[in-house]
Amino acid sequence: MDSPMTPDLHQQIERAARIIGRAKKIAALTGAGISAESGVPTFRGAGGLWEGYRVEDVATPAAFARDPALVWRFYNLRRAGLAAVRPNPGHHALAALEDRLGQGRFTLITQNVDGLHRAAGSRRVLEIHGTLRRVRCTGCAWTADRATEALPDLPRCGACHELLRPDVVWFNELLPPDTWQQAEDAAQTCDCFLVIGTSAVVYPAAGLVESARLNGAEIIEVNLTATRASSQADVTLLGPSGSVLPAIVQRL
Repeated sequence: MDSPMTPDLHQQIERAARIIGRAKKIAALTGAGISAESGVPTFRGAGGLWEGYRVEDVATPAAFARDPALVWRFYNLRRAGLAAVRPNPGHHALAALEDRLGQGRFTLITQNVDGLHRAAGSRRVLEIHGTLRRVRCTGCAWTADRATEALPDLPRCGACHELLRPDVVWFNELLPPDTWQQAEDAAQTCDCFLVIGTSAVVYPAAGLVESARLNGAEIIEVNLTATRASSQADVTLLGPSGSVLPAIVQRL
């Protein structure tokens, strides 16, 4: 382990393992906290600014219409940064949990756009905010995985020549309906719902915790500090997910 665990944390880990061990279906919601342990900067960064801009003023459809080159510069920097990060033990623990449970029993819902869950080996991943690794055309339905490869300042579609955009959900945009419906279904039908590295304040994703609770799921939270989800959790584990999640999986 990276850091010593208190007796209370050990007890809570044992309790969490018992809940997971008896669950028939499990869903997990992950946020920026799990990726921060891999060195991925949090979305807003220090002070909430990027080169003097609020991120909310860069990551919007209006910003893209006004200055697509600026928006692409922001996202190309974020895409390039992905080449230097790798999944951490928390990501790998969730992939191992999916393997242990078997097909159809585990769904991973993530607010992150970095692709680290898939890189760790998770298969049933619902990227409700999209992914930085994919682009889509603003003029037609064409999409492509471009990973971290360098793109032009204003990349265009090879089919219709309209501007491409990152395939992520911006402020003031709706979540992808099919992916969101699958996330809601997973939350409403699971026996155990994990809340990992998210403050549970951004809706509609935060509503999944409430939905799981209302439908009888036991809630396990893994976060560095207490969050809005803590009051709904049956077990709250305060510590880095890269240490806590492997410890849980080892006890199954």
